Amino acid sequence: MAKKARNTPVSAGSYSDGTESLRNVQKNFEKNQKLVFGIVIAVVVLVAGIFGYQHYIQKPNEEKAANAIFHTQKWFESDTAMNLVLNGDGQNGGALSVIKKYGSTPAGNLAQYYAGVAYLKTGKPEEAIKHLEKFDGEGTVFQYLAYGSMGSAYLDMNNPAKAIEYYKKAASGNEKDNFTNPYFLKMAGQASELSGKTEDAVKLYQEIKSKYPLSIEARDIDKYLARLGTLTTD
Repeated sequence: MAKKARNTPVSAGSYSDGTESLRNVQKNFEKNQKLVFGIVIAVVVLVAGIFGYQHYIQKPNEEKAANAIFHTQKWFESDTAMNLVLNGDGQNGGALSVIKKYGSTPAGNLAQYYAGVAYLKTGKPEEAIKHLEKFDGEGTVFQYLAYGSMGSAYLDMNNPAKAIEYYKKAASGNEKDNFTNPYFLKMAGQASELSGKTEDAVKLYQEIKSKYPLSIEARDIDKYLARLGTLTTD
């Protein structure tokens, strides 16, 4: 059982220069962005059979839209062809084509998500937000993944306050989710550090430690807390 946390100043040798500290956090964040996209793709693949096909493809009146989005889904799952996800390959349209032709259908709705993430991964955060805002994934894991992607888009736009807001939304799903919730809490913590809100960052890291002790993020969370001057003993 953890004893009461105590605050101690960070030594000059380990974390003395504020500018360098934020730079290191930014580097870590950029490195971890690759992981968050990996998480998105992994979850998409896992739930596609339940969420995508049952809700979007099996409905008879959605047959054309479902056929149109089939290749987009495959490209998206590969995580290597975001331009194809957006624009297709010349023979088969991408997400933008599905949105244009079938925007009012469930498949068109899912295409908004695909397009948003694809734009984010191709360095167009404004376009990403535009499409992710139009996506309605209420009651599904996709909604929280969309929030997380919006957080990354706002961070790319140098708006850490909005990034933190959406990372927290992304971590507000099922409390038993030991996978995406702690990940996005950590992203919110790192964005808070970038904003100079170290107390908020500490609270977010402590939330990971207390609520998700078995998560991947909890394994090294003590290092983040120690860096900010908060030490705990187990």
